[in-house]
Amino acid sequence: MSPGGAPGGVRPAFVSFGEPERFDERARRRPFGRRSRSQIVAAATCLVLGTGLISGAVTGAWLADESQGSGAQHGFAAAGDLWHNVPVDQLFPPTVQGKGAGPGDADRSWTRIAVAPDSGCRGAFDPLLGKVLDPVGCERLLRATYTDATQSHVTTVGLLFTEADAAGMTALARRFDTERLDRRTDLLPLPYAAKGTAAAGFGAGQRASWAISVLTDAPVVVYAVSGWADGRTVDTPQPTEDAMDSGATAAPAQAGLGHEARGLADRIERALRKRAGTATEQPS
Repeated sequence: MSPGGAPGGVRPAFVSFGEPERFDERARRRPFGRRSRSQIVAAATCLVLGTGLISGAVTGAWLADESQGSGAQHGFAAAGDLWHNVPVDQLFPPTVQGKGAGPGDADRSWTRIAVAPDSGCRGAFDPLLGKVLDPVGCERLLRATYTDATQSHVTTVGLLFTEADAAGMTALARRFDTERLDRRTDLLPLPYAAKGTAAAGFGAGQRASWAISVLTDAPVVVYAVSGWADGRTVDTPQPTEDAMDSGATAAPAQAGLGHEARGLADRIERALRKRAGTATEQPS
């Protein structure tokens, strides 16, 4: 309706400055819903581009997940091969520096005095500990014994390369954590005593403190056990957590033997992870 209310002329479809827009006759006769060739091409292009972007994003996410998974698997496998791919001086350096590793954050240094031939695990652990470790198998056992700067303490560090996969190592680590197996005095590793060294008298009765770490990003169990170089007997060894407690008064704690075992074990473990390219865990 025109202004005034009376039905009349047809209102123009487009208005520009009050003047009717001239239509192309062909455009006026085009049925509703039909699109020009250029519009169809543009819509199809947008659809293709949109689908490509979505597919690319999804594929990228899949590739990222696969890359992360394959990287972890590669690191785990690489760690398992270190016992025969890496020189012993890189697994057990001749000298190990322990900045802040002693009581009161004092610095420590250790010198390697003996390296055991690579071997199996028979005779390397208390019998019950051997049974606990049986499920992960024993591919190779590497051991080295160190002494501190004063040559009054000796510490054996071991790397047990297992035959387990990641799930097996995770299950073992969970059991150690749940049952607190790393604190039981009937589940200790044995030292490596080498003739003609400060550790010549370092046997089962001389064990004062120990640490055991079950890795989950590598098929390896890292351990260390410490004692006095003079061969004195220890009635009740202490796990490093107890021996490192500031209020501990037992002889191993007072002598810093918990720090010796934990400090060496942590640094050997860090070097192992660095070589394998696995850095998903912090030393315990």
